[in-house]
Amino acid sequence: MIVKNEQETLAKCLNSVKGIVDEIIIVDTGSTDKTPKIAQQFGAKVHSFNWCDDFAKARNAALSYATGQWILVLDADEVLAPGIGAQLHQIMENRNLIVVNLIRQEIGASQSPYSLVSRLFRNHPQICFSRPYHAMVDDSVTELIRQKPQWQIGTLPQVAILHEGYQAEAIAKRNKWQLAKTSMERYLAEHPTDAYAASKLGALYVEIGDLERGIELLKLGLSQESNGEDGVLYELHYHLGIAYSKQGQFTLAKQHYQTAVDINILPQLKLGAYNNLGNIFKQEGELESAKIAYQTAIEIDPGLAIAYYNLGMTLRAMGAYREAIAAYQKALEFNPNSAETFQNLGVLLLQIGQLSDSSTMFKAAIELHEQNNSPEAQRLRQELGEMGFRV
Repeated sequence: MIVKNEQETLAKCLNSVKGIVDEIIIVDTGSTDKTPKIAQQFGAKVHSFNWCDDFAKARNAALSYATGQWILVLDADEVLAPGIGAQLHQIMENRNLIVVNLIRQEIGASQSPYSLVSRLFRNHPQICFSRPYHAMVDDSVTELIRQKPQWQIGTLPQVAILHEGYQAEAIAKRNKWQLAKTSMERYLAEHPTDAYAASKLGALYVEIGDLERGIELLKLGLSQESNGEDGVLYELHYHLGIAYSKQGQFTLAKQHYQTAVDINILPQLKLGAYNNLGNIFKQEGELESAKIAYQTAIEIDPGLAIAYYNLGMTLRAMGAYREAIAAYQKALEFNPNSAETFQNLGVLLLQIGQLSDSSTMFKAAIELHEQNNSPEAQRLRQELGEMGFRV
């Protein structure tokens, strides 16, 4: 691990690897809190590193201290999924594997809750991290396999890592944009045919609202697709779908989302594309196609609240009220803090004459809106009062 000022999350992370790892290597990049002390309490070997705006160099410093046959890489706001230790040890018995890709789940993310990360690999002298911002071992592994084709890359099908910093990271992300953009622009200038770099930088530009630059970079990445992996190709099409949707070019967006879902990668990684594709179908009145897209997402991840919510909206538009109610209820089962779901369920129950149940849903919606300091609480309360509801 590389860490800096992680006293709030580090203990939980290290607790999750108890009895699974043989040693803990921590490289601290300048903490001013209790992070090093907490790490030492877990028996970690703590080393210092002078930060130089390069994540790959810091991670490679951590690799240099590792003595085990296999290396697991975690961030401080991540934990190993409960019970995954046995599967990790079992897959490491495969003598042909050089890397095991792990599925990481973003706790609190609705759009794309899963990603595939190369975080478990052999302690091989040729494996090292590259790229100053999105540091990863993939480049060195590709070269190693080119030299020795007998090595293989494996994937553990179960969720192995839980990332619990998603919401806080999303809030703080604005402060990281400039650093990320500068670092990735410099890297792409040095590696203009790197599809992965174009994908990451293009997605960043789309996220901050510079759609034209984002689309330009994503198209650049597609022009290099012969050098890219399927996962990179998916990201390029997925983010082009987002960019064109934001521009109102829904036909182009649909084409890219459809291409994305047809790519041969783990189904869990396609949830964002299925959900967004369904949203466009719903918006354009293609309700049956929207329904299929959301149902496909639910088949992939039966606990995906946003897919149940969107399915409920679609079924309601189709006049399938009972099915819509069931979908909303499933959405609340997996996300009981969604004011929008309570509110839409209340509207639907009101439509079919279930006034008491409708009132209960509206009250729950108002409470959640108030907790979130949303002006929707007052608007909803006033509107319901005018209709004779006492909420």
